[in-house]
Amino acid sequence: FGVTYMTMNNPFYEVINNELLKTIESNGDQLITLDPALDVEKQIDQIYYLIDMQVSGIFINPIDSTKIRPALKAAKEANIPVIIIDAPVDDPELVNCTIVSDNYDAGVQCARDMMTRMASAKIVLLKHTAVKSAKDRIDGFLDTIASYPQYQVIDEGECEGQLELAMPLMQDILDKNTDVDVVMALNDPSALGALAALESKGRENVIVYGVDGTPDVKSLINQSTMVAGTVAQSPISIGQIASEKMYQYLSGSKIEAEVVIPVTLINKNNISQYDETGWQ
Repeated sequence: FGVTYMTMNNPFYEVINNELLKTIESNGDQLITLDPALDVEKQIDQIYYLIDMQVSGIFINPIDSTKIRPALKAAKEANIPVIIIDAPVDDPELVNCTIVSDNYDAGVQCARDMMTRMASAKIVLLKHTAVKSAKDRIDGFLDTIASYPQYQVIDEGECEGQLELAMPLMQDILDKNTDVDVVMALNDPSALGALAALESKGRENVIVYGVDGTPDVKSLINQSTMVAGTVAQSPISIGQIASEKMYQYLSGSKIEAEVVIPVTLINKNNISQYDETGWQ
């Protein structure tokens, strides 16, 4: 089997990969793990490479939901099953199964929590629009506040979900805006980048939301008043379900086109129910 992720510079994907490895190796099979490092052209080349190798199946965590379409079509024509993980593609009919968290609801839960804490807010969005899962999170947040003019988005920027991009981006935003109350970050690495920027500017009256449920952010919930919460995904479940569905398909069983895994906001009220040192 082959798998190509957006990037392995994110522990979330390491956890998924470890779960795939456990199942695949326990079946006496092999997994080729590829890292395009957020380069969509490289990811497309990797998919064609796996097709040329005639692997039994391909797992893809797409960098761009649209641009990989020709490679997906090539895999389908080669009769190689494809399972999409974490971020859906624009043409689900070209793949066998898509396994995602309920990303839209992640954004909804962050917005609802913010609205219970604050009567009004000036908000910054940290985004990764090319990836549908990330876009869905921001859309869920925006749709939830849309009817409430007291919650205003005053700035936003693209950070590809990377801490090292989010921090300088957030610093620039803070230089332009003195009245930020809330940061809605598409994932936990970008939330950590925002936190670092806020601390560097002495702006510790701002609250930050992330999505992932990483050990790093969970451990900060009780330590920092700036960490409002993180919506917990389960990379363990994603990896387990992805490998399970691949083997079911190869054994001739019918599998569903999409598996959506529920998500839960972790904040000070329920952090005691979670392991702060590991993933769920």
